[in-house]
Amino acid sequence: NARGKGGSVMKTIVKNGKIVSPSETYEADLCIENGVISCIGTNLEQKFASDEVQVIDAAGKYVLPGGVDVHTHMDLDVGFSRAVDDFYDGTVAAACGGTTSIVDHMAFGPAGCNLHHQLNEYHRLADDKAVIDYGFHGTVQHVNDEILDELESMVEDGVPSVKVYLTYGFKINDDGVLEVLKRMKELNGITAFHCENHDVVEHLKKVYSESGKTAPIYHAKSRPNIAEAEAVRRVLYLAKLAGDAPVYIVHLSCKESLEAVEEARKARQKNIFVETCTQYLTMTEEKYKDEDGLKYIMSPPLRTDADREALWKGLENGEIQIVATDHCPFNYGIEKQMGKDDFTKCPNGAPGVEERMILLFSEGVMKNRISLNRFVEVACTNPAKVYGLYPKKGILEPGADADLIILDPEREQTLTHANMHGAVDYTVYEGVPVKGYIDLVMQRGNVIAKENRFTGARGAGEFIHRKTRDLKDESSCLR
Repeated sequence: NARGKGGSVMKTIVKNGKIVSPSETYEADLCIENGVISCIGTNLEQKFASDEVQVIDAAGKYVLPGGVDVHTHMDLDVGFSRAVDDFYDGTVAAACGGTTSIVDHMAFGPAGCNLHHQLNEYHRLADDKAVIDYGFHGTVQHVNDEILDELESMVEDGVPSVKVYLTYGFKINDDGVLEVLKRMKELNGITAFHCENHDVVEHLKKVYSESGKTAPIYHAKSRPNIAEAEAVRRVLYLAKLAGDAPVYIVHLSCKESLEAVEEARKARQKNIFVETCTQYLTMTEEKYKDEDGLKYIMSPPLRTDADREALWKGLENGEIQIVATDHCPFNYGIEKQMGKDDFTKCPNGAPGVEERMILLFSEGVMKNRISLNRFVEVACTNPAKVYGLYPKKGILEPGADADLIILDPEREQTLTHANMHGAVDYTVYEGVPVKGYIDLVMQRGNVIAKENRFTGARGAGEFIHRKTRDLKDESSCLR
């Protein structure tokens, strides 16, 4: 917060804006003290006239909770390459895009390492660099009694979530998946899953490569909808077998996967949480046919128009509860060129943490695909609820951290890499027109971005020691 004479902390009042929550939109003033929202009401500037007050006028604009992105990969080491955004560059980009909290998925560590090996490494990578608040998801790369026991101390250390991959080099087989689900349920934690059928994908990659079909479009062909949907369905069955253990599907991308989720919920399975990402809502596999198709190689791949429309419908009706990014940037001019002669050699991932909030607002709210309140729900409140950041994050109410954005719904812009803040050399949304502009971003009462200019400080972000939540059937409370 700004300080007055003598070093006293001033109040900050955001006045005349339309405050948006998951359930309502209303015009009110908001008062911030010591980094926290102290009250919401009318005519607060007059009420506190005798105090030293900093006033921000948000007339004609929306005042929204800061975005919460629970799927990023900052400084990710994939063995043969490394994501180019570290925790400074990546969180500056996030801040300028209206995201004030992230929960980052840790990379695999050395073979045989324990969970805390990577937790310690990630604290080293992030603690003096991040400009916004951050947490971590654990990553299970093998399962034995020691790892299962260590999950408890990870929870105690503020990491009540863990990710399991059903593909890649450290994939976990079904028996291990079941054991992790059972243990995380006992701990009241949550298990996130990258769902693709490893053997199907590897087989198809081999078939296409041996046939000389190595252009970027064959990345999509080698990872078909069914390979994802089968793995989603399998995880849901295993979670049911584990007593409806909480399960979180990351980056769900296709119609068949969504149908699997819908069927499980109709069968009254509880504790199913589903995320999709901005790229699957806004682009299709036709991008792989472009000259720069390597830019879009990510897993799962971009899908079809039919899949895209199914995802928007799922987002609107509550089957999909969260929109994240899977932000994992590699330079097109450098790392992505490893795949110029063979898509299988291209590092998987794309940037997106800076573009998520405004794209979702423009493509969702302004095109009447989702309501303004639903936008706040899926981009801010629900991710905070599922992963133990709520009610300090993801909502504007007394007692919450003063993480907020002021958004002008009438101002139009065109997304372009020249206006981005990360270290990567492109945006997948180059030239995309959007309606809406983020004027100001505040974290814990401090203005960290204004008019697309970063004004925060390196290392000012704080580690979020997340706590477990009594999930029971919280999935039914999310929409």
